[in-house]
Amino acid sequence: MGEIQRRVAIIGAGVAGLTQAIALKTKLKFHDFTIFEKGSEVGGVWRGCSSDIDIHWYSLSTDLYPYWNKSHGLQPEIQAYWIELSKKHNLYPHIKFNTRVLSAEWDDAKQQYTVIAEDIFSGKKTTSVAHVVISALGILEVPNLPYEIPGVRKFQGTSFHSAQWPGSMNLQNKRVAVIGNASSGHMTRAQFVPSISADPSVEVVNFIRTPTWLLTRFVAPLHLPMGDKALQKQRDAMAKYILDNTPDKYHSHMIPDHPPGCKRTVADSGFLESLYRSNVTLNFDGIAEIVENGIITKTGEMLPFDVIVYATGFIGKQERYPMHVRGWNGATVQGYYDAHGGPTAYIGTAIPDTPNFYLINGPNTGTRISALFITEVQVAYILQLIEPVLTGSASSFTIKATPTDTYNAKLQEQLSHSVHVHCQSWARTNGTDKVFYPFPWPATVWWWLLRRPNWDHYIAVGAEKWVWARRIKAVKKFLKCSAVLTLLWSYISLRSGYDTTWWQAITVTCGYLSKFALRL
Repeated sequence: MGEIQRRVAIIGAGVAGLTQAIALKTKLKFHDFTIFEKGSEVGGVWRGCSSDIDIHWYSLSTDLYPYWNKSHGLQPEIQAYWIELSKKHNLYPHIKFNTRVLSAEWDDAKQQYTVIAEDIFSGKKTTSVAHVVISALGILEVPNLPYEIPGVRKFQGTSFHSAQWPGSMNLQNKRVAVIGNASSGHMTRAQFVPSISADPSVEVVNFIRTPTWLLTRFVAPLHLPMGDKALQKQRDAMAKYILDNTPDKYHSHMIPDHPPGCKRTVADSGFLESLYRSNVTLNFDGIAEIVENGIITKTGEMLPFDVIVYATGFIGKQERYPMHVRGWNGATVQGYYDAHGGPTAYIGTAIPDTPNFYLINGPNTGTRISALFITEVQVAYILQLIEPVLTGSASSFTIKATPTDTYNAKLQEQLSHSVHVHCQSWARTNGTDKVFYPFPWPATVWWWLLRRPNWDHYIAVGAEKWVWARRIKAVKKFLKCSAVLTLLWSYISLRSGYDTTWWQAITVTCGYLSKFALRL
């Protein structure tokens, strides 16, 4: 019987999926993988966005790009970079566009997944097998439209979510309502309020229900416990910045009632300055109803509009895993989430009872720096786990429940002292329960935890070859160390005469190394 040809399925051709695919090719020289992407192009579903941190963080460490046009680049330029990378590494032949993965079920006898996918246009279903499944889904992908507002579907003008901005949209001489004030309102949606209001013929009214914290530079949420004085000092500094740069008439509405960092802190890239323009107005009256030709506020005022732009953010997909994944004995990813009060994983990457299934940007992976750094660290960790499987040295690895529980108990304890428990947020189960998005420690801790697998935390199946290979490797290291120590002892003996202390130290050290090698 011939050697089994291993296969990998990657779900998503966004930044995470592409990073994983590039690593498979360049680091492991592995080419038998398929990327399932429900969109029609690589780069993820984030049209109309711009970067919310310095743009250089949006390039891979292995493919640095110094020629960005702006410090916070726009989506077309960022996507062009990833399209070029996909061409450079010949990824397009591996990608199935317009294809949604419906399910992945583990066959323990065959040590592989059966993956069912569907063409989003024709509805045709296809079945394939994969020995490794890597979930590279975006965290915030599905636009959140406020259907709770009466009359959303009544409006007869042009309306769209800011993440789905029509490329041919001409707003000249139009009255534009912008509903929403979070990141999609004046940062990551191409900073569009400052942009569209630069044309004085465009009249912009921004409806704000809840103000948000702004700074001149991006500031990530505060995860670590801070004293009341430190929090108050930061709050006062941020409030001063907002009030110093906002027209007096808006002062009473611009300061949030939640602590900084509890929700996303927004980089002010011209939003506050745009409020001094005569064609920009903020409205805090609340929306009672959307009608055919405009918006009726809760004060009863009718405001006519030609265009409505929903800057209302996204639906956090982590709370419910968007597809059926079944592992051992009928265990499912969503079942595990439900049993633990919300999304839960081992260092945001692996889930008990689910062999050879790994998450990129999984639960509690949100840090205060670039998401791409987090992704690259995870990808490097996943490569170490799947290399023995892809080379045929092992069949599967599954994270154990106990280390997963231990890790998450420490994580949730740390988060319980952070600002994240002080407000309602999409990053909490049901908005107010378990905090499932932020990582509570510095990014260096993230790198340290994932620098290499703790193999004692995993159940290995069919791994006899891999175990022996590790033992041989350890013995070689032991022999090399012994030779170095012996030469060192010989040199010291010649210089200072025979000393049993040195020889005893060498013997003890080599003994420990020998025990370590045999334990592997």
